[in-house]
Amino acid sequence: MTDGKHSPALDAPALYVNRELSLLEFQRRVLEEAQDTRNPLLERLKFLAILGSNLDEFFMVRVSGILRQVEAGVVAPTLNGMTPREELAAIRKLALELFEAAQHHLNRKILVRLNREGIHVLDYPRLTAAQKTRADTYFREVVHPVLTPLAVDPGHPFPHISNLSLNLAIVIRDHKGRERFARLKVPDTLPRLIPLKRSSGGERKDGTVPHHHYFVWLEQVIMANLKPLFTGMEVVSAHPFRVVRDADIEIQEIEADDLLETMQQGIRRRKFGSVVQVSIYDSMPENIRELLLDNLEIKPTDLFVVQSPLGLSSLWQVYNGVEHHALKFPPYRPFVPRPFRKIQQTSDVFDAIRKGNILLHHPYDSFDPVVDFLNAAARDPHVLAIKQTLYRVGRNSPVVDALLEANERGKQVAVLVELNARFDEESNIGWAQKLEQVGVHVVYGLIGLKTHSKIAMVVRREGEGIRRYLHMATGNYNPVTARLYEDIGMFTCDETMGIDATDLFNYLTGYSTKHDYQKLLIAPVTLRTRLEALIERETLYAEAGRKAHIILKANSLVDPPMIRLLYTASQAGVRIDLFIRGICCLRPGVPGVSDNIRVTSTVGRYLEHSRIFYFLNNGDEEVYLGSADLMQRNLNHRVEVVFPVERREHIRYLRDHALEAYKHDNFKVREMQADGTYRRVESDKDADHQSAHDYLARLRSRMK
Repeated sequence: MTDGKHSPALDAPALYVNRELSLLEFQRRVLEEAQDTRNPLLERLKFLAILGSNLDEFFMVRVSGILRQVEAGVVAPTLNGMTPREELAAIRKLALELFEAAQHHLNRKILVRLNREGIHVLDYPRLTAAQKTRADTYFREVVHPVLTPLAVDPGHPFPHISNLSLNLAIVIRDHKGRERFARLKVPDTLPRLIPLKRSSGGERKDGTVPHHHYFVWLEQVIMANLKPLFTGMEVVSAHPFRVVRDADIEIQEIEADDLLETMQQGIRRRKFGSVVQVSIYDSMPENIRELLLDNLEIKPTDLFVVQSPLGLSSLWQVYNGVEHHALKFPPYRPFVPRPFRKIQQTSDVFDAIRKGNILLHHPYDSFDPVVDFLNAAARDPHVLAIKQTLYRVGRNSPVVDALLEANERGKQVAVLVELNARFDEESNIGWAQKLEQVGVHVVYGLIGLKTHSKIAMVVRREGEGIRRYLHMATGNYNPVTARLYEDIGMFTCDETMGIDATDLFNYLTGYSTKHDYQKLLIAPVTLRTRLEALIERETLYAEAGRKAHIILKANSLVDPPMIRLLYTASQAGVRIDLFIRGICCLRPGVPGVSDNIRVTSTVGRYLEHSRIFYFLNNGDEEVYLGSADLMQRNLNHRVEVVFPVERREHIRYLRDHALEAYKHDNFKVREMQADGTYRRVESDKDADHQSAHDYLARLRSRMK
């Protein structure tokens, strides 16, 4: 359906939720997980650390973009009718509410409970004399040599303040009584939370002896020991502040040969982007605030007055540094699907895939078969070539190790490394260079398009011909995140999909202009038009009086044409279930427009990351999986792969178990209201809690 054919009423701004405010509503749901007493205590602390990282990224990327629009004088309203300036005002109000609520909950609830459990995150003044001695010794031996105080006066210009840096604004007084200003960066090469000596407490009733963990904030230790840095001067006061800068790298359309160098330059520029947020404490005096406003070139509205600590992401140190299993989620051991259990030689992997497509649902299923598949391809003498896309692979990647081994063994290896994977650019540049150095064919991507697809193809000689084996997925080739993110992958040697994959890699690495694929839905070529056709088909079934049902599971739903199509389908009577984890610009439950649409969001132990597209199709169901969200960038400006699920048992599993589990979850699900807010789905008092994560873990263990 083209833009000219939809009802004008479906363009009304009142039918759309603001994208940025919707993203902040997702952050509120993350905060609610930190506030949920049903979660283990250290997991609640972890959710606060996640919230801190998310809000940093939100300001670095989203808010910085809106600020640039305001500075450029853009007044055109967004889809929901807000101007950029109005967006900024609403964002600041909601973001500050989130900061205040998170820090209040940390200080009044979580740290109090952690203290009872023997995990003490302390302010320096609360340390015992012995603890202060240890902290001061650590300062003298480790911290002091690293510090570089910088004076600010006519001979010393205001120094550059790097992105995400924590700093001290220090007022000193000389022997003549003149006050001066200095800036001191709190070194990010040292732990923000200094672990002090662990001790054992008294014996519990059960006979166990608890261990006590003590942490103190690095900046407070520095503030208590400033005198040696300013010999002959009086330290009047010190005030922490934290800076967030524009970190969205803009890459111009350049020749591919220059892309690597340009990305490296862009990463360096990220440290020097314009300031978008400065967080301070209420105790900072007005004259210091004015100095920061002038020298950082920000407005008073960019100053966020918050409680301690400045920057919640540092709380990861406590979560990772304390082994207290009773305060974390019980460890979960992923299962290896039956076809991969008795792999003894490389050919067994390919034998298993030839018997039928294999579905993996992570983290319930192990990621090991994916690594085994690539290792088998590297070592099998019949394998001729491996082609793969890499988006985020992490450190010490066994996936990259397999590709390196394949190259050493004489296989033809071609890898597309997406350098512009935000905040993973440095890691990806490192992998790309390592692969290139040993002779792997490395491609950096297409001009103007980010390659977000997750696909690996192995070409194997069998008999007189060749067979192509594929692994396609909704998630990255990262064994670490495969234990934390919910994702789905599939192995197949379907000939038609193999031909499509070959055409796709030719498109990625060469000059192919192919515009049709047989089974795979490829963005930006066929994905949008095919999804539109699938939605329109359900609409026609509903108009004809037949049952029609659409289920979409994705991270985000933003694309206006897709939203209008879903509104039209709802008006025709199509039942629509949307499982949208993060941003959703569609408003459900609007009379006469979206009465038949239900939107829910699941936030819990695992990050919901899979994208599932289900269409009833008059009983002949069609299901697709892939890497694409329903956003303009995914449909128009990225290379995405969405692949069909063809085995009936896999369709039944996804429909009757995976999707139904989210539909009936009354433990970690929130339902979106027409005004864009979310309401937690609560169970009846007499009903059992139903967690989709727990259900799927039990189910997959029974299915093995």
